[in-house]
Parts: sequence; structure tokens; C-alpha cells
Amino acid sequence: MKHLIKPVATLAVAGLMHTAAYAESFTLTSKDIRHGEFMANAQEFTGFGCNGGNKSPQLSWSGAPKGTQAFALLAYDPDAPTGSGWWHWQLVNIPKNVSQLSAGVGTEAGKDLPAGSMQMRNDYGSHAFGGACPPPGDGAHRYQFTVYALKQKLELPKEASAALTGYMVNANALGSATIEALYKRD
Repeated sequence: MKHLIKPVATLAVAGLMHTAAYAESFTLTSKDIRHGEFMANAQEFTGFGCNGGNKSPQLSWSGAPKGTQAFALLAYDPDAPTGSGWWHWQLVNIPKNVSQLSAGVGTEAGKDLPAGSMQMRNDYGSHAFGGACPPPGDGAHRYQFTVYALKQKLELPKEASAALTGYMVNANALGSATIEALYKRD
């Protein structure tokens, strides 16, 4: 029995190393937000006591894994005091030939989004980008902007829950890259 375990473990490690090689080459960058740094007021929500610009940041990606057929962009705050975090933006079915989103494209009208892409309902209840709006005095929250390379376009109903969208994205992901920015209100 020991002889069977060792080769399987070796294959599992080799598989992880192969996945890690893809992860190292797939990158996400932005002119508006930086990993580990605080976002500007432009990315703060307008409403719920917040007075920001509610503008989605510029994002660019490169090095997608072979076989990528579409992309998804998810923006999530794991620190929201909800018990389940807060979904700020879920954009799916970005065409495979697109490698950037301009600042401010995440509006409700979505007129500047790549053709064929679809904004899912965020936790504010709109089909758009919803900026940061942590409770005052709650300290710094992390905002994870993650681009996913997908092996196929997703078939989702327009009113799919954030959980269903996240499940379908993860089930079809070939790789991902994240920028984790910060925001707080004193």
C-alpha cells in the first residue's frame, strides 16, 4: 500500500507546481488601486452614509492560462460585518480577447463594458460596481479585486445570487490574479 501512496503524492505536488506556474504568469494590475494600499475616495460608494465617487477602478491583466475562453472580475470585502462578506462587483463573460477595463465602466447602464459581458447583482442590489463603504470606526477593510480566467462562458440567470455566481466562476476557473486594496472610514 505504501508504494501506491508515494506516486500519488508526487503527482499531486507536481500538479500543484504546474498550477503555480500559471498563477505566477497571470497578473492583475491597476492605475487606480494598489495591493496593500488604501483606495481613493473615487472608489467609495455614494449612499449608505458614504459620499465617494463610486467609480470602478481601471484594471488590466495579462498571462492568462492556455484554454481561456472568457474572464470574470469579482470585487469582494471579506471584512464586512455580515457573516458572509460583501460583494461589490461581479462582472462575468468578459470576452477572451479583452485584457483591461477602463476606470468607471461599472455603471448601472454598463454602456462602456465589453460586448457580451454581464454585471451580476451586487450586495447593494444593483447590477453595477458598488464602491467601498465600511462602517465608520470599523477599521481597514480589505477589498479583493480578482480576475478569473474561465474555461467557458457562464450561463447564469440575470438575478443569480452572489453565491451562485461565485460557485460558477470558481468551478470554471483556470487561474486567477488578485489585487487586495484597503479602505476605512473614521
